Amino acid sequence: MFNPTNLSPPLLKEAQQKAFRAGVRDGLPTLLGIAAWSLVVGVAMIKTQLTIWQALGMTLLVFAGSAQLAALPLIALNAPIWVIFVTCLIVNLRFIIFSVILAPHFTHLNWRQRLLWSYLSGDLVIVLFTQRYPTTAPEVGKFEYLKGLIIPNWTTWQICSIVGILLASQIPEDWGIGYAGALAILCILLPMLMNLNTLMGVAVAVTIAVVTIHWPYKLGLLLAVIIGMSCSLLFAQWRTAKVNEQGKRIGNE
Repeated sequence: MFNPTNLSPPLLKEAQQKAFRAGVRDGLPTLLGIAAWSLVVGVAMIKTQLTIWQALGMTLLVFAGSAQLAALPLIALNAPIWVIFVTCLIVNLRFIIFSVILAPHFTHLNWRQRLLWSYLSGDLVIVLFTQRYPTTAPEVGKFEYLKGLIIPNWTTWQICSIVGILLASQIPEDWGIGYAGALAILCILLPMLMNLNTLMGVAVAVTIAVVTIHWPYKLGLLLAVIIGMSCSLLFAQWRTAKVNEQGKRIGNE
């Protein structure tokens, strides 16, 4: 059992249980948005004429709402399989960044564990985890905190997605359920934009995504992510350099 401190086994177990409960507590406010979003995706799969078994297989194996929604119109148009694959790959490129962020925290896990928990992780899980653990310094309870975020997140997604699949034929399209899911996700994400660097990146990414909305295969999303992140990083570096310059000036005075 990973123990970066000298805690005794009972104290170590207690600290890990406390971290798990903290993960569950911190993730609870996001579950409403996850529920609405997964319900939308479940309904969309059936509306795209997938069979119930195909939709169930997709939600359990793919587990990526944005990639699923990007793939569904292409499936409906009988697009080549490579086009669908590349589109989903592009939409999910952000998970490479997530992997780079998470990997240093869990080098003590074997590859099977890393593979399983990386599959189960999602966008909001990564955001909440990095807010609590901004550095990779070894700490008791990191893995348990991640589990506390992931397990309710994954369970809520699958339950609500399956409900959407089974009840899709009973939900009228004029209910506007797609807008409800998008609004729920926005309510979760907006409070997380807590600093100017993030706001800069989001503003640039949103602008590019809107301008390139008609690009084929969702390529505009990839461009928006890359340029938005680059602008955020460059802006952060500029602000840091400016603060350091002001500090040196004050020191010289």
